Amino acid sequence: MKKKLILIGIFSLLGNGIIANGVLFSKTELGAYLTLQETSINVTIEGQVANTVATGAFVNTLADSMVVTFAFPLPDGASATGLRYKTDGLWYEASFSPLPQDTTIISDPGQDDAVLRQYLGENPLFYNIEQAFSIDSTMVIELSYVELLPYKFGSVTYRFPNNYSEIQQTHIYNQELNLLLNSDRTIENINFLSHDADSLTSTGNTAFLAYNASEVLANKDMVVQYQLSLDELGLFSLSTFMPDSLVIDDYGRGFFTFIAEPDPSENSEVIEKVFTLIIDRSGSMDGNKMIQARDAAKFIVENLNEGDKFNIISFASNVTSFSINHMEYNIENAEAAINYIQSLDANGMTNISGAFDTAVPQFQAANNQTANIIIFFTDGDQTAGILDTDQLINHINNLIIQSEKQIALFTFGIGYNVNERLLADIATSNSGLFEFLADDDLENVITDFYLMIQNPVLINTVITYSPDLMTETYPKVLPNLYKGKQLMVVGRYSQPDEVITQLSGNSYNNNVEYDYGIQLADTFNNNMQFLTKLWARGKIDFLTEQYYLNMNNIALADSLKEEVIDLSLAYGVMSIFTSFQGSSPIDDDPGGIATNMEYDKNFPGENTPVELQNSYIAVEAVYPNPAISHFILKLETKAIANGILFLELVDSRGLSMHARQEQIKASTDYQFLFDLNELNLKNGLYLLMIRFEDTTITCRIIVR
Repeated sequence: MKKKLILIGIFSLLGNGIIANGVLFSKTELGAYLTLQETSINVTIEGQVANTVATGAFVNTLADSMVVTFAFPLPDGASATGLRYKTDGLWYEASFSPLPQDTTIISDPGQDDAVLRQYLGENPLFYNIEQAFSIDSTMVIELSYVELLPYKFGSVTYRFPNNYSEIQQTHIYNQELNLLLNSDRTIENINFLSHDADSLTSTGNTAFLAYNASEVLANKDMVVQYQLSLDELGLFSLSTFMPDSLVIDDYGRGFFTFIAEPDPSENSEVIEKVFTLIIDRSGSMDGNKMIQARDAAKFIVENLNEGDKFNIISFASNVTSFSINHMEYNIENAEAAINYIQSLDANGMTNISGAFDTAVPQFQAANNQTANIIIFFTDGDQTAGILDTDQLINHINNLIIQSEKQIALFTFGIGYNVNERLLADIATSNSGLFEFLADDDLENVITDFYLMIQNPVLINTVITYSPDLMTETYPKVLPNLYKGKQLMVVGRYSQPDEVITQLSGNSYNNNVEYDYGIQLADTFNNNMQFLTKLWARGKIDFLTEQYYLNMNNIALADSLKEEVIDLSLAYGVMSIFTSFQGSSPIDDDPGGIATNMEYDKNFPGENTPVELQNSYIAVEAVYPNPAISHFILKLETKAIANGILFLELVDSRGLSMHARQEQIKASTDYQFLFDLNELNLKNGLYLLMIRFEDTTITCRIIVR
């Protein structure tokens, strides 16, 4: 399957924030999907960084001793951080492997499953399960990952594409979504746009959403959207200082993330653009790709700003230009440009060098007070003009150097036959980004991307720190800042301190500086462990970019690949060179929402009395719930001999927050007090795990 590499990585503003039901399917029988009977999605969001635990319970109603594969449509930019599963009463944890994923599972001749391939999209995760799946048995699979949610003008979206109807037409026994949001920036509102929430509350800095439904068809996406205050802009920081035992390198014990956003109101003056769109109209673009290219170009022209200058260049064997130079944006020029766009037809060869020979010299009339931008897309390798890739890279870069203008070059490769090294090099050498798309992604991606860069407010962006405690910061080259969008930086620090962070750049040829005082954490914060994975993701994206830029230097490329693999394995973050392979049994139940739900074919609910031959334990009540200062667990027991009861509070990520033992005996009722002030728990959803001998009961507790 075609890989889709977005080297914007965690800094992408285009990510779709997708979280979806996984699929369990037969490796030998095409279209044989195992029945999904229950799903549980538990999400903790810190600002805009979402940690997700997605769990599914599958039942084998097809055949005995099936060999199965688990697949999951990961969102673009998300990093898988863990996978475990339960079969035949035992839990197994998948291992990170230095081998790439086997994506031929659904695309080999005779194995192609178009339905599954379409459902999994462009960024699927695959995992082959070693244990055979017996008929009428149940397998529980839990996948964890972290992602930066898409953001635009204060609005953040979390999406659960729950349309599973092409995979399964029968009802799902139970579906639930639990979402906890913490934000230093005020949460003005939060809405479950697609479904009716069972619980939806917000205190301004914390929000909680719960949804549960039984016997439902999973045929509609779930969408949660929240709005952050636009009156609280600036630079937001998250940091944690790890214990020595958890740090595996010499870059410093501190991990941080900074998110900066310019004022999106009229107070921020938008920098005028000098803009060129270069369109490939070679023969391979014929059909739907050409239609999408024309529609995307038309959209861009219709959304230019007053004061912008623009031009459109198209190329095949020959090169044509809408104008001999950049035109002022006005209604008359826009209409003429749209007529030019509508006349474009696909035929001929691919003369990339000729396109840049025409486009770059036209920026001579521009200046460095404007945001000078080229968007270039192609679906093929160069077949006319300069053919050697190294010569072509040098030629394009030299054209831009000779123009003596700062030009941001953004490149998009469409389909399976693009020159990835060319597109990566010319973009990263010229303050731009590159992306590889599927054939049908062109219009949506290009139009969304243009909206991202429509309103520049700060160019030539630089960030500095005083004292300079920061190391290993990513991205290495900062993008321009655009109205309503964000700049995200991840990095490491050697010691905790108050740091003055200065963000600077140019606006209309004036130097602009913003100073922010940031206190770096001096203690380990359990809730910020995801920062280690965000940093690793940032560095992996940078190294992967360098790998593509140096593919002609085999020794260097191999060294970069090994470094990516080492980081991926060390920090538990998936990369294009690594995958989940193999498994090892987990001796003790690992805890968490998924691992403590005792599934069988009848799926008993929470608080169900657990029978022990002629005895039982049952939860009579957990109150008050939601709890503010305390809550009480009331248990009923019958015919229980003396024994030890284990009580454990687990947060939504599966981390243990409190554990203790209690003595029980005979047939009586018990009450156990939990003092929340003493436990110092954050607001949110917790699970109370009640274990006796080999049995477990789970209860949900909401802390306010």
